Amino acid sequence: MNILYLDCAMGAAGDMLMAALLELLPDRDVFLRDMNALGLPGIEVTAEPSVKCGVTGTHVHVFVHGEEEGHEHHDHEHEHGHEHHHTGLHEIEHRIGQLPVPEAVREDVRAVYRSIADAESRVHGAPVDQIHFHEVGTLDALADVVGVCWLMHRLAPDAVYASPVHVGSGQVKCAHGILPVPAPATALLLEGIPCYGGAVRGELCTPTGAALLRRFVTKFGPMPQLCIGKIGYGMGTKDFEAANCVRAMLGRSDA
Repeated sequence: MNILYLDCAMGAAGDMLMAALLELLPDRDVFLRDMNALGLPGIEVTAEPSVKCGVTGTHVHVFVHGEEEGHEHHDHEHEHGHEHHHTGLHEIEHRIGQLPVPEAVREDVRAVYRSIADAESRVHGAPVDQIHFHEVGTLDALADVVGVCWLMHRLAPDAVYASPVHVGSGQVKCAHGILPVPAPATALLLEGIPCYGGAVRGELCTPTGAALLRRFVTKFGPMPQLCIGKIGYGMGTKDFEAANCVRAMLGRSDA
């Protein structure tokens, strides 16, 4: 069986997961062309080589009307360079329903957003239909989620496993103020998933990253016995002593 193993020793975020999976495709340019033809307003997705600790991988850029959103660490969720319209779950699901992608991909995207909405509703003590995605509902984050779900569909592994998730440590700045790492919604999305902190200061796992792992990973633990066929490195923005990346390994297992 074909197994995809995700090494989350430096956490997980939507853009890093998309970049790591993109490296596993033989036709990366075709996928980027298809992403940019989805009709997400003002969205352009590009990919370029990135080097962390001497290792070359891919960094994905998501531009909104020609500008790349500022990010606190990996993703586009906590720090924005300018104001966005706050988006409810119903509006996001309407937009998802119009995407020209396979229905299985649309359902994965819906499931990811519903899990984020559920976590946010528990954090804020508000019904799900009153949750506004002021941090994860922007178009650039939607592009990350759609990209990962569509790549999973194209790669079509028989199973997806992952390492325990490094969440980082310290605090993160978001729209509500200063919050502990992992951020409250991220912590809820990681319920039942093995995770740990460490010496790295900052947010290594974002809500989008946690929701994507929850959707696709069936087992967390050490790398299983694999005959590795391809390896992808999805690079983050910041530099640390450790290579700031998600590593994706696709291979066969007879176990």
